Amino acid sequence: MVIKVFLASSSGSTAIKKKQQDVLGFLEALKVDYAPLDIACNEDNRMWMRENVPVEKKPTNGIPLPPQIFNEESYCGDYETFFDAKEDNAVYAFLGLPPPPGSKKREVPMEECNGDEHTEEVEAEVGGETGEEAAEEKVAEEKEAVEDTEESLEDTAPVKEEEAQEEVEDEEAKGEDDQPVSEEEEELRQLEEEEEAPEEEEDE
Repeated sequence: MVIKVFLASSSGSTAIKKKQQDVLGFLEALKVDYAPLDIACNEDNRMWMRENVPVEKKPTNGIPLPPQIFNEESYCGDYETFFDAKEDNAVYAFLGLPPPPGSKKREVPMEECNGDEHTEEVEAEVGGETGEEAAEEKVAEEKEAVEDTEESLEDTAPVKEEEAQEEVEDEEAKGEDDQPVSEEEEELRQLEEEEEAPEEEEDE
């Protein structure tokens, strides 16, 4: 299979010349065999090119401008479609050629592209699992928080009961302490009265 590139060697358009140079330079860099066909000096080339460019690819005036690229009889595209394929690292597919053995110019982008898609799928799956796990973890955390709260309430309740009991015991203890003090005072008073009584008798 030979790649045919239809050119205009004597074109007065700087833009067309630049596009032609870009296409040829890139094909040479890829070491792709191609045949440059001049439409400026060869009427047959010009007529063949105009007849074989698909109608939908022709401009409004019906005359396609070079460069136009073919793979044997099959139309590949013009400069714009070639440039898009170049940007997407899909030039071999654009030209209808298999990538040469050992060449990674086509294989690497495909692997990267597939890898990206696969990665996105994996990330989506992981993201879904992560979302479910996060929800489960959240529920577990909330459950633990409720259990901790209940435990703390249970722990606090006995403490409060113990404190109340201690307060009651303290009050009772105080009451018991008060009673002996009052009895002692009464005894002291009785002793004082008894002592005073003999003194009064002696005075008499």
